[in-house]
This record gives sequence, C-alpha cells and structure tokens, in this order.
Amino acid sequence: MAPLSTSLVFTVRRCEPELVGPAKPTPNECKRLSDIDDQESFRFQVPVIQFYRYNPCMQGKDPAMIVREALAQALVFYYPLAGRLREGPNRKLMVDCNGEGALFVEADADVTLEQFGDALQPPFPCLHELLYDTPSSEGMLNSPLLFIQVTRLRCGGFIFAISLNHVMSDASGMIQFMFAMAEIAHGAAPLIPPVWERHLLDARDPPRAAFTHHEYDQVEAASITPSENTVHRSFFFGPNEVSTLRRLLPEHLCKCSRFELLAACLWRCRTIAIKPDPEEEVRMLSMVNVRRKFNPPLPSGYSGNAVAFPAAITTARKLCQNPLGYAVKLVKQAKESVTEEYVKSVAALMVIKGRPHYPTVRSCLISDLTRAGFGEVDFGWGKAVYGGLPKAGLGATLHAPSSFLIAVKNKKGEAGIAMPICLPAPAMERFAKELDSLLEEQLVEVESKSVFISSAL
Repeated sequence: MAPLSTSLVFTVRRCEPELVGPAKPTPNECKRLSDIDDQESFRFQVPVIQFYRYNPCMQGKDPAMIVREALAQALVFYYPLAGRLREGPNRKLMVDCNGEGALFVEADADVTLEQFGDALQPPFPCLHELLYDTPSSEGMLNSPLLFIQVTRLRCGGFIFAISLNHVMSDASGMIQFMFAMAEIAHGAAPLIPPVWERHLLDARDPPRAAFTHHEYDQVEAASITPSENTVHRSFFFGPNEVSTLRRLLPEHLCKCSRFELLAACLWRCRTIAIKPDPEEEVRMLSMVNVRRKFNPPLPSGYSGNAVAFPAAITTARKLCQNPLGYAVKLVKQAKESVTEEYVKSVAALMVIKGRPHYPTVRSCLISDLTRAGFGEVDFGWGKAVYGGLPKAGLGATLHAPSSFLIAVKNKKGEAGIAMPICLPAPAMERFAKELDSLLEEQLVEVESKSVFISSAL
C-alpha cells in the first residue's frame, strides 16, 4: 500500500490556446439541460488524462494534429460542446449552440513516459501543466465547455488530457465523445451518434419528490475543520486484497459487488480516520448509472448526465463499531433503491429546492470507473497505458471529497483496482493504518485456521 511518488518535475512548453469549432456548419439553436444535468453539484470541470506509448507504426505522424482534426470533426456531431452556457429564469442552464468552439492546446514536455513510473496510478504530478487552465476557460457561463491538451513526450509517446463541464455529461457521455474522436482519427464515422433528448430526465409538471433524498440533506459542520495540508494517495486492491476483504463478510453478503465492498471499506476506514463525533451522521454517496433503470431504457447514445448518487447513512459510532458487513449492507441497500421513479424524484427535488448541493461534511462520494473504457480509447497509437481521472477530490470540498475506482496494473503487472483518496495528512495516516489492519487481521485469522487444521491432521 505504498503511496505513489509525485516528486517528478518537468517542463511543458505550450503553444497559444486556440478555439477549434465544428469542421462543418452546425445548427444555431438553444438547448435546455435536463433537471438532472442542471445540479449545483455538477457545476465544475471534469478532467481525464490518457497516457500513450510511442508506436513505431505512427512514425512521422503528429498526435496533436490528428487529435485536433478529430476534435473538429467530432464537434459536427456533438455541436453543443462547441457552444456556451447561458442562464435563464431561476438560474436554469441552457446551451447556446453558437459554434464558438472548444479550447485546444498542443504542447511538448521534456520527460519520457517511463519517468512517470512502472505503474501509472493517480494522483499524477504536474497535472496543471498537462491540462493548463487558461484564463478564458474559467467560470460556468460564456466559457468553453470543453478543453483538450495534447502533450508530446520526449520518448515519442504523448499525453491526451481533456476537461469537460460536468453539467454537459457524465462519465458515460464523456467516454462516448472520446470514442467518437478516436473513431474519426481512424477514418470512420462515430459508431454511436449522440442523442440529446434531455427532456427524458426533466421533473414532471408539477414536480413531486416522492422519495427521501438523504444525498441532498443540508448538514452543518460541527466537528471537522478544514486543513490546508491535504494529501493525495492511491491504494491498490488486487485479487488477493479483494478476496481478503470479502472473507470479512457474513455469508449472505459474500456475493456483493466488488464496488459495494470497496465503497464500504472506503467509507468505514475514512470515517475512522476523520474522527467525527460518534453520534453524528455520516454518508456514503454511490454514483449509479441509471440508463437501464428506465423502462424503456434511455436511448443508446444518450450523452447527458444519467446518474444518481443515493446515500447510505448511519451514525459514526455504528459504522466504526460494527463489522465491515454492516457498511456493505447499507451501501447495497442505497444502490438498490434507485429506480426510474427515484430519478424522477431527484429531478423534482432539484426544481422544488433550487438545486441543493450534496452534503459537504462527513460525506464521501464514490463512482465505479472500472468498466468505463477510458483505457480503450485509441487514436492510432494503441490503447492508453492509463486512462481515467487524474486524482480524487474533484468538484468537492475538503469536507466532502469524491473518490473513484479505476482499473490499473501494479508494478508487478498484476491487474487490480486503484482507489485514490484525498485527506488531511494525519487522517491519511490513520486511514492507511486502518485499511492495513483490516487486511492483516483477516490474513492472520486465515493463517491461524490453516495452522490449526494442519495440527489436527
């Protein structure tokens, strides 16, 4: 569970940012976002970073030029991404599809892919150099919705970094756009054309919230104070770690999903690490893709936000004093509560309550990106060595960091899952200690049973 070193320092030389518009004329119109898109919690940019090795078959070809051309062609299909956000009555967001374009930067770095280490896992050093925040990209309204930087490496590989305004899309919609660019780079049209249809996730008229949504409870800070000394670290879970944690569960929970198991583990260890008052409520919000929760399912190619994040909730005392299975059961129940009616209730709540943000204290949000497909995006140089979010804590405060699960390989080449988290330094030490004790305690127990059986024989 050793932390990834982020001491690597390098220099990036960037060209001037340019606006890339659609390669052909596109409709000039205004498109409303859905009530699920238009959440306060989604008003931020989501970065993704992709690392590609040198490929001798692409000798003489410039990744920046190929990506730039693919972007212009993709924006013909995804033309709202070339527009700008506007606010209507009651701060309702809509997209002015004016074709102003996405921001694009080409760059060169005096570093090789190998210098990033044997096992590429978040957090990544010098992220601000690889996805530069230009002054014109700041803010929600009248700013580019999409930003791409291609950084050529000294070894012949390159880094593709993309940032997309979350109100436009969730991870599924974002990866759909990236695949469209990759398909265009190979000379083909996008396999799955985008579908707008945002009205499908609007609140009914009149809006009615039929469920209790603890994921939007407004909670006052009582026991946690901000810390400027926040550290980022990634924890690796291979098959051995996952099976070890699973052995801690009662029989009726042993078939829980890997996501439910690791989300519960994160929730419990993090709560112990931050030391809230034992009687205070703590929450774990799990991001759930709802595309197939609808009847009929949302159209293939739906490019907007189609997610909910139901909250598992309990007191800190109960979470910390009960076995891991207690947390797994709560996470599992929260996820299973999501239905089409639940999503419609969330949309209604956004309208009725004025788009409340999810709780910012004693809460943690986690999403499963292990099957998102970021690493499969191929612009001609092969699949990404690493593809996905660059760090935890995106779009959240120090009180309520977000995390995610991403498929990676460790230094031994073993396939597994990385869980990046961010915490104040003392809490991070307690988190790592608690996680190690969970894994070691079970290992000792298994070894003890093995010795007992051998002695009996």
